[in-house]
Amino acid sequence: MCYDISLPLSDESVWEYFPGVQADAHIHFNYDTSIHVIAQSFSKKPVIYSEDGKLHMKEFEWGVIADYMNTPELIKKNRQWMCNAQSEKILDTKSYWYRIRKKRCLIPVQGFFEHREVKSIKNKIPYFIQLRQRPVFALAGLYAYSPIPDVETGEVRGTFTIVTRAANSIMQQIHNGGTNAGRMPLMLPKELESKWLQEDLTDEEIRELLNYEMPSEEMICHPVYSIRTTKERPDGKTKSEPYDWAGLPPLGTDEQQASLF
Repeated sequence: MCYDISLPLSDESVWEYFPGVQADAHIHFNYDTSIHVIAQSFSKKPVIYSEDGKLHMKEFEWGVIADYMNTPELIKKNRQWMCNAQSEKILDTKSYWYRIRKKRCLIPVQGFFEHREVKSIKNKIPYFIQLRQRPVFALAGLYAYSPIPDVETGEVRGTFTIVTRAANSIMQQIHNGGTNAGRMPLMLPKELESKWLQEDLTDEEIRELLNYEMPSEEMICHPVYSIRTTKERPDGKTKSEPYDWAGLPPLGTDEQQASLF
């Protein structure tokens, strides 16, 4: 799963990464509050998609509102499960994700967070993960518009989900617990990010992109302080900066990881 992300630090970094993108005039995104973004906050985030051969950036809410969620009660009940889409289900004709497979998007990030279980430590240890050569990159996603207007504003909301796939070797070591262990967001090389947004892809071309596994050596990661807490870090640093956990074994050396090798 991928429920915790860190967004780019400025508009300029997004424009530089996506030259030529046309931004919605109503965007007023506050990057200062986005070092850590939680999926189930359902808040608006910048999303890149292609329409009529042009790249657009709009603010969509994280957590797809599917066409069958046609009442506020159904949205409240089901939306929490729609923040990630398993890559294996996107081309499954029985899956909802199949119906929106042509609504592909990219979510610009500077990294994402994932938690590691270690037997010798009570709480899961969060890690911050980035790509080695790209301070800004994108996570592959899908988007959809809500079937009903927002009850307060009357707006038809754009919503998105992040695609996840089987983890590579480094992410297997980090995302090693829970019912969705062994997953990571779909990350693509720069040229394949652009291909993901092409409007005329065949299902076979989509399958090739979904099967891409970002090599472990292209990724960098480090442990950070607890991210889902209102308490300040004891060292006063930001959520994405390294934190030295007492007794934390290096990746691949604790007992739970031994069976992976």
